Amino acid sequence: MPRFAANLSLLFTEVDFLQRYAAAAEAGFDAVECQFPYAWPVEQHVEELQRHRLSLVLHNLPAGDWTAGERGIACLPGREEEFQNGVGRAIEYARALGCRQLNCLAGLAPVDVDPDEVFDTFVENLRFAASALEDEGMNLLVEPINRHDIPGFYLNTTAQAVQVMDAVWADNLYLQYDVYHAQRSEGELAATFASLQPRIAHVQIADNPGRHEPGSGEINYPFLFRELDRLGYDGWIGCEYIPAAGTAAGLGWLTQARAAG
Repeated sequence: MPRFAANLSLLFTEVDFLQRYAAAAEAGFDAVECQFPYAWPVEQHVEELQRHRLSLVLHNLPAGDWTAGERGIACLPGREEEFQNGVGRAIEYARALGCRQLNCLAGLAPVDVDPDEVFDTFVENLRFAASALEDEGMNLLVEPINRHDIPGFYLNTTAQAVQVMDAVWADNLYLQYDVYHAQRSEGELAATFASLQPRIAHVQIADNPGRHEPGSGEINYPFLFRELDRLGYDGWIGCEYIPAAGTAAGLGWLTQARAAG
């Protein structure tokens, strides 16, 4: 049976962030993930994780000025020092939180920079991050994101991600396979997952259209969950979706998935 982690950045937004740990535990989750934990002292996260007996299985590296529209800085020439400092901060949080996987958002491709320089910058930044995380026994992930949701995002397809990963050549660099983004960018979900499974260390889910809970759209999640089980995927599945009508009201899919498992 798949193991599901609640994404606290998108689920349980009916309450303040630190209260979402309790809400996730009450809903039956054993694990959580989040996009960015940095707005709160790490000690507060640790307290909530311990109180509710939860594991934090993933968070992102710092991604620049999110409120100003930045979606990562890893592919941006001239921001290397900021990126490296962000890796250090992410490791400090992950170490305290017991988190073994960190996701790196590539960022928006700069339109006035040679594409080869952008590629090389991304690769070198990933090499730095992978090396730093390897010293901590952690994995680094990269995530393709569709250009409908984030126009101009540098990393869009699994093929592009594999090209970058091959250039980095780090044993602890893996693909974060977000089913929603993959459906919007390329489809062929089951076949793509099967072909890339050895390089996938984390999965995230949402349905399409709308990025709502599984069962609300066109993706056949019961089939996909069975496929992941059949293929022996034993990693976490992050529930990174926008509830259509409240988090608790939309968890029927999870009850069905657990029953089927």
